[in-house]
Amino acid sequence: MKRRNEPAPERSEFLDALRKGLLLGAGILVLVVPLRMVQQRHAQQATPPGPVVTAPKQAPAQPPVAAAPQAPAAPPSPGLRLADFGKTTPSPDVKLIANWALHTRDNGARSMVIIDKKMARVYVLDPQGRLKASSPALLGEWVGDESTPGVGDKPLSQLKKWEKTTPAGRFVAEMGMNAHHQDVVWVSYDLAVSMHRVIKGLPNEHRAARLASPTHTDNRISNGCVNLPKPFYEKVLAPTVKSTGAIIYVLPDKKSVEEVFKAYDVTSPLQMAQRAPETARAPG
Repeated sequence: MKRRNEPAPERSEFLDALRKGLLLGAGILVLVVPLRMVQQRHAQQATPPGPVVTAPKQAPAQPPVAAAPQAPAAPPSPGLRLADFGKTTPSPDVKLIANWALHTRDNGARSMVIIDKKMARVYVLDPQGRLKASSPALLGEWVGDESTPGVGDKPLSQLKKWEKTTPAGRFVAEMGMNAHHQDVVWVSYDLAVSMHRVIKGLPNEHRAARLASPTHTDNRISNGCVNLPKPFYEKVLAPTVKSTGAIIYVLPDKKSVEEVFKAYDVTSPLQMAQRAPETARAPG
């Protein structure tokens, strides 16, 4: 006969098995965990440390490189004869041609008449290269540097627009008369190009108004001749041509003055040095 508070055999066996399982599991943990920790420690010691990556250092800012100072242009030769324009400021091409003609004596003992087509202006200089006066001018309607062959033999009414050019080049001025028996200064009789007092022209051309306007952009209206204010023609141009003669230099629209006249800048020591063999060459 069993006692009342004595546990049942089945329950005792179950608790006993559970207790043994817990003890066994705890023993395994005691063995496994330290072993795992030792393995990890050995793995860390066996793996070489990776390189330490640092941010790239920026190169120190370089000071700006100063441009090398340019040597000042050498002054022209002290004995060089240059044109004198006084207080008037012509274009660089006008100065180049005037200085070149004076230096090379291209004008001889004659005066110089320089027609700056780009600026629609005329300059008259005496044989020594001193400016007498300058004036605005009307020029050929078409921008170009050549004359169409046979244009001098055509009536004005038959001229095409592209034939109305004031040709560029070097010309010897001549006093003469036009078809209306008016005195003119011929630039080229064969090409029918002259310098004369401004004419009335067609009503829609407004030549006098164009000549008097402050801008040069409306001065391309003639058939090719050079129209001038009456006082400038009668008091400056015509008397100069009559007294000393003149070489007329018509500057180009499209070409360079070096190409048209074989001219060079006499104030440039480099260009003068390049021309030295030509100037030193004995006449043949």
